[in-house]
Amino acid sequence: MHSTKWEIGELPYPDWDIETKRILKALPSAHAALAELKGIADSIPNQAILINTLSLQEAKDSSAIENIITTHDDLYRQSLEEEKIYAISAKEVQNYIFALKKGYESVKKKGVLTTSSILQIQELVEENKAGLRKLPGTDLRNHRTGKVVYTPPQHPEDIVRLMSNLEKYINDPSIHECDALIKMALIHFQFESIHPFYDGNGRTGRIINILYLVLEGLQDLPILYLSSYIIRNKRMYYQHLQDVRDHQEWENWILFLVKGVEETAKETIFLVRAIKELMHRNKHFLRNHYKFYSQDLLNHLFKHPYTKIEFLAKDLGVSRLTASSYLNKMAEDGLLEKRKLGRGNFYIHHELMRTLSQR
Repeated sequence: MHSTKWEIGELPYPDWDIETKRILKALPSAHAALAELKGIADSIPNQAILINTLSLQEAKDSSAIENIITTHDDLYRQSLEEEKIYAISAKEVQNYIFALKKGYESVKKKGVLTTSSILQIQELVEENKAGLRKLPGTDLRNHRTGKVVYTPPQHPEDIVRLMSNLEKYINDPSIHECDALIKMALIHFQFESIHPFYDGNGRTGRIINILYLVLEGLQDLPILYLSSYIIRNKRMYYQHLQDVRDHQEWENWILFLVKGVEETAKETIFLVRAIKELMHRNKHFLRNHYKFYSQDLLNHLFKHPYTKIEFLAKDLGVSRLTASSYLNKMAEDGLLEKRKLGRGNFYIHHELMRTLSQR
């Protein structure tokens, strides 16, 4: 049976009992890991620290799935001078971070995830206003063989209808009363199968996963990112998606994503703990060595693993001269590394970078 014969319907489906024994058995440990992550994230005094540092790693990983490869150095240098483009890939990753943050702000403010928000996310990811697909000719191909494995809906009316149905399914719990992680797996499958955009479907779909967990109250911050799990299991990810289309293999697809949530939550707990410990050590060092220590200074160093004089001056409300003297002193003492950037300098918090790369 070929996937091109499968036709996408409206949610909820499938029409059999989706909560199988294997799925129900896998859910509690995934929820426990999510709850633990939510708790430890809430204990970080400045939440922007986690959003800034962890979203950057997610953006890098999510873009890598689409073969947009960048280095941490290019990525952070891009964040220092947004008006310049150091590498196209770094700029694309920065777009992803911006889209993720905008999506998060919208969900927190409105309490719903709408098609218009999804359109805005894709627009920011791709930096274009192409909107939903209007022209036929899109199909999904096997990366190795070039063979068509799936043809998504071709007619604009079908795409609009299916996206409208998806929006209702996301926001109205009464449509399908089942566990939120099962729904997340169904939503992700549906979105990727609608394939509503010419470009950016994968990255937009992975942002929707994060926002849905926030919408359901399973996380307060957008910090549970499945992209690293998908990278490690890329072949299986695409195979499971296709097996649903070819053979209605829902159970294995849902189990794959539930396992991904659990594994990623545990990794992120480890990472957040490591960030907390490093903050604690840095706090003692700063207090013991500098009269200019403040909580705002500590927060700044963790919000900006790569920073510059302008950033610190703005965050602390001090002059450029004062900010410069603070950063140079910390660089002299080895807490930061000073590097040239055009006519100015930037400063790297290497211990934090090492911590982030442990994942």
